[in-house]
This record gives sequence, structure tokens and C-alpha cells, in this order.
Amino acid sequence: MTSTDTTLAPTRREWIALAVLSIGLGLIVLDGTIVGVALPDIVADLQMDLTDAQWVSSLYAAILAALLLSTGRLADRWGRKRLFLAGLVVFVAGSVMAASAEASGPLIGARAIQAVGAALIMPSTLSTVNAVFRGRYRAAAFGVWGAVISGAAAIGPLAGGALTEYASWQWIFLVNVPIGVAVFVAAIVVVPETRGETARPGVDVDGALLSAIGFGALVFSVIEGPDLGWWAPKAAFQIFGWTWPADAPISIIPITLAVAAASLTLFVVWERHRARNGRSALLDLRLFRLPTFTWGNITAGAVAVGEFAIIFVLPLYLVNALGMNAMGAGLVLAAMAVGAFASGAAARHVAARFGAPGTVLLGLGLEVAGVVVVALVLTATTPGWLIALPLMVYGLGLGLASAQLTGTVLRDVPVAESGQGSATQSTVRQVGSALGTAFAGAVLSVALALTLPAALSSAGITGSTADTLADSTRQSAGTTIAQLRLQGEDSALGSQTGDAVAALASGFADAAQWALVVAAVFLVLGFAGAVLLRRAARRGAD
Repeated sequence: MTSTDTTLAPTRREWIALAVLSIGLGLIVLDGTIVGVALPDIVADLQMDLTDAQWVSSLYAAILAALLLSTGRLADRWGRKRLFLAGLVVFVAGSVMAASAEASGPLIGARAIQAVGAALIMPSTLSTVNAVFRGRYRAAAFGVWGAVISGAAAIGPLAGGALTEYASWQWIFLVNVPIGVAVFVAAIVVVPETRGETARPGVDVDGALLSAIGFGALVFSVIEGPDLGWWAPKAAFQIFGWTWPADAPISIIPITLAVAAASLTLFVVWERHRARNGRSALLDLRLFRLPTFTWGNITAGAVAVGEFAIIFVLPLYLVNALGMNAMGAGLVLAAMAVGAFASGAAARHVAARFGAPGTVLLGLGLEVAGVVVVALVLTATTPGWLIALPLMVYGLGLGLASAQLTGTVLRDVPVAESGQGSATQSTVRQVGSALGTAFAGAVLSVALALTLPAALSSAGITGSTADTLADSTRQSAGTTIAQLRLQGEDSALGSQTGDAVAALASGFADAAQWALVVAAVFLVLGFAGAVLLRRAARRGAD
């Protein structure tokens, strides 16, 4: 890189292009979190169970994770602007289909189409920014990119609450249409076309299949484990007319976990083989020789698990256990957005004082503190403001960490490999996002099986009635509580309804605490990774 590259100021058109790319990125990040607050209404309207609810959230991230490496390479070969535009078309089409869904199956299928579009959009945005901006301007552009991720993720619950409360849950998808059209038109005019160097021949189809199978099987295993059984089968599993019986020696889950492990191991071996033979590889494993890239991705993955576990669990708790409406839940969760926007704007100045890795470390420390306090104060009667305050602290950390982590991870990646580098980082984030929802749902399901019967027993509700209530509440992700609250003494429980609602809410709150503890553990692991990231960055600067 020449000195001219590092000092040449971007043109006005390039800054406008950054804004357009950021809005496109914000659209797909927002779609990953806007569903959370609307999920209780979707569950009730489409009569979904907890597993379906997890798939609505997780499938989006899982398909993103499965495709991003492939689309990152495609962006380098065929043109990043071209894939960005194609992704917008697919994403908007999936949004229209999601809004039109009248059952869980079509909705989950539409989410899959949205994810394909998002997989085309995401690596194209970051790699274009990495190719267009240089030196200190690149740091500023990465700051904008990271702030958009944290801000859009945090504001999603508020937007979802407002649209669900004042319109309907379908509008959380329909809102993508006018924004997507506007971004498409603007991108044609201002976004430059860039490509990576594609000196090596061939297309790595086998690598794409192995990575998709591996990531898909892993997420499937975590989500379906509580219902199908982690070892001994709890229920039969059916797919495309084929059945894994409930009386099989073991559950299907150990098999799918083995498939995930084998596929991902073969993927690494295959990528090394293609690189040694001079063929184009989906993942250039040489990038992981860069310590900042390696530790940055480990940090990003762990943090994403924790962050999306929180986003999945808290809306269900606020709406079902505390009895808030969608707008009320959105306002509580908006505290994250307030903190994220405030610190995201200040992240550059903090980084000038402590360095980007130090800023990431500070941000993750605030995230850990915020979520631990939320977990400690969570009960069936906690006022919303008491949850919002630590969430604001958490949001402050989110803004600081996200705004600086991206630039640190890609700091040493060559421009020609920016598409693959950004796709790898985005893949790690999306794997973490999918696993965050999956882990949170799995822990919530297991915890509810323990906390709900105990809470009902303490309220004097036992026997088959208690078993039915506990199972219904667990399967419906807590929607049963909201339904009983609405029915009052007209429910089948009569005068016991109030006691049952209080007991179920208490059990749900206890289970939500366990899910947040798991989220906190992953954030702590991310903090440990950030310590090593800072150490690697300092060595690289010496």
C-alpha cells in the first residue's frame, strides 16, 4: 500500500456510498432482531411452539452462517455491488412472503429466503468499505459500519414493538420493502463496483456444501435437542417422509452432532488441500496466521452468542412473565439502543485514548456488568425501569465493542482478501447469533421443565393440572401465561387462575435467569478473547 492510498481523502460520492451500504446493512441486521418483541404475537397468532419460535429467529442466522463464506468469495469474483443489488431483490421478496405467511412453515421458509438475500448483502458491504477507504478514513468507515450493526441490532426491539402494537406483526417485514427499494436505487447511482483478486482457478463447490452442512447440523442439534432428546429419544423425528423412531436406541441428535463435527473437520482439510494445489478455496486459512484476525473472530463469535441469547429471551420474559404489551417491551429494550448509539458515536474518541482493542475490552466489560445485573434483578414482578437501567449500561458496552471490533479484526487483512476476510468475520458472527438463540432456547426449555412444576407446587397446584400447565407453558414459549392472564377467572382454572398465573410467571422468570447466566458466560469468554486480541495487536504494532 502506498502513502497516497493511506492519505487520500474519500470523495463525497464515496461517503454517500458508505451511507447507502450502511443502510442496506442496517436493514438486514435490524431484521435479525426486530422479530424478538413481535415473537409472542406471532407465536399466538400462528399457534407455534417453542421450537418453531426458535427456528423463526435461528434459521435466519443459521442460513447466513452457512452461505456467507460462499457469497464473500462470489463478491470478490463477480463484483460486490452486483451481489449487493441481487441480495436486496431476494431479501425484499422474502420479506413480502414472510408478511403473507399464515402458518409457521411458510413463515420459516420466508425467513430462509430473507437469509439468502442477507447473505448476498452483508459481505458485499464490508468488503466494499475495506476496498474503498484507506488509512485513518478506513478506521472511521469501520466505526460507522460497526456502529450500524450495534445500533440496528439494539433498535430492532423498539421498532418491532411499535409496529406490532400500532399495526400488526406483518409490518415488521413489510417495512423492508420501501427501504429496500430506496437503497437499491441509491446503490445503482453511488456505490462503486469492486472486485478481489481471483488469480487461482476453480469454484469451491465442495467447500460450500461442507460448510453449509456443518453449520446447519450444528444449529439444528442445539435447537432440537431439548425436544428430541440429547441421547435417549424423547420423540420421533420426521423429514421428507422419513422417520427416526421414538424407540430407536439413541436420539437423532448425537448423529447430527457427529455430522456437524465431521463436516466442519472435512471442510478445514479440504480447504487446505485446495490451497496446496493452487485452486481457489472458499476459506483462505492463511488469514488465521494473523493473530488479530484469529483472536478477533474468536471474540466476535463468543460475544454474538451472548448478545443474541439476550435478545431472544428478554422479549418473551417481558411480554409473558411481566405482562407487558409489545410496545412496553420494546421501550424497555430500547435502553440498549440508547446506550449503543451514545457510545457508538463516542467510540472513535475513546479509541483515540485507549486504542481500538482497549475500547473493545472496555465495551465487553460493560456488557458483562449489564447482563449480570439484569439476571440478578429478574423476577415475576420486577418493574420495567429496573431492567432498563442495566440494559442501558449493556448498550453502552455494545456500542463501544461493536464499533471497534470490526476494524481490529480486519486491520491486517490485505485489501485483495477483504471480501473473504469480511465474509469470515460475518460468518463467525452469524454462527454465534444462531447458536445464541439456540442455546438460549435450549436452556430456557430445560429450565422451564424444572422451574414451572416447582412454582406450581408451591402455589398448591399439583397433579395432572400442574403437568398440563407446565408443559403448555414450556411448549408455547410462555404464551399460555398471557392467555390465562387475559381470560381471568373465566379460564378452565376458575378461581385458581390468578395463583396459576403468578406461579407460572415466577417459574418463567427463574428460567429466564438461567438463560441470561449462559449469555453472561459467553460474554465473559468474549472478554477473555479481547484480552488476547489486545495483546496480539500490541505485538503487531511493535
